[in-house]
Amino acid sequence: MITQEEICNTVCDLYREAAIVLPDDIKEGLKAAYENEESDIAKLNIETVLKNIQIAEEKSLPMCQDTGLPIIFVKLGNVKVENLHQGIIDGVKKATKEVPLRTNVVDPLTRKNTGNNVGKDIPQINVELTDTDTLEITVFPKGFGSENNNRLEMLLPGEGIDGIKKFFEESVLKAGGKPCPPTVLGVGIGGSSDMVMKLAKKALLRPINESNSDPRLAKLEEELMTIANDTDIGPMGLGGKTTTLGVNVELADTHTAGLPVAICVQCWAARRATAILKDE
Repeated sequence: MITQEEICNTVCDLYREAAIVLPDDIKEGLKAAYENEESDIAKLNIETVLKNIQIAEEKSLPMCQDTGLPIIFVKLGNVKVENLHQGIIDGVKKATKEVPLRTNVVDPLTRKNTGNNVGKDIPQINVELTDTDTLEITVFPKGFGSENNNRLEMLLPGEGIDGIKKFFEESVLKAGGKPCPPTVLGVGIGGSSDMVMKLAKKALLRPINESNSDPRLAKLEEELMTIANDTDIGPMGLGGKTTTLGVNVELADTHTAGLPVAICVQCWAARRATAILKDE
């Protein structure tokens, strides 16, 4: 059995990794962007981000003062698990003390801080059932400088691909420099209004150097990335060729009368960390 303690320790370790060490695909994307930029200001901004990443790793400190809202993605296979929910909660509390993490979780009306990054329905835990012999846990700390720029639109079916592209461009322009670009953008298409935003968020779990396996969506990812980078918003919104490092699209079937589309915005600190556990 995978014990509650093992889950707690795994979540804590993953949160530490996510907060301090940026995934390799994002690092490489930033380095490539630096080489590709022509503007001195754009290059300076990316160089500063890269130095920040290096210092965070060297000093074992979170790379950003906003250590995010705790969002956990779980793939639950055919394994015995002890108190999965409580184990995750304990892991977030432990990480808050040990990493340490900024305490971000508050009551939305009173704004009273819970003090441990745990609250009503937080951490947000997303469970997907899988036909595997493992438990996969991904910690996805989501900062709100980027989250505040998410958008959802219930397009009409007749608006099609052109409507998706138009909404995407409007969303990028509206966000501007607020989400600390260069960003990573998750796009959800289909499902229902709540499902499509989750699709957009799940899209951010895929490395930016891995295109969608569906050729239609891989082509759309390339087209949307061109649209985003042609805005000239650039690093930190001060102009340049790199407004986004990558665009990932995920799709689900939907109702005949609808075309839901969602954009989930991630800043340059596109943090995520995953572990796979077995009940051995």
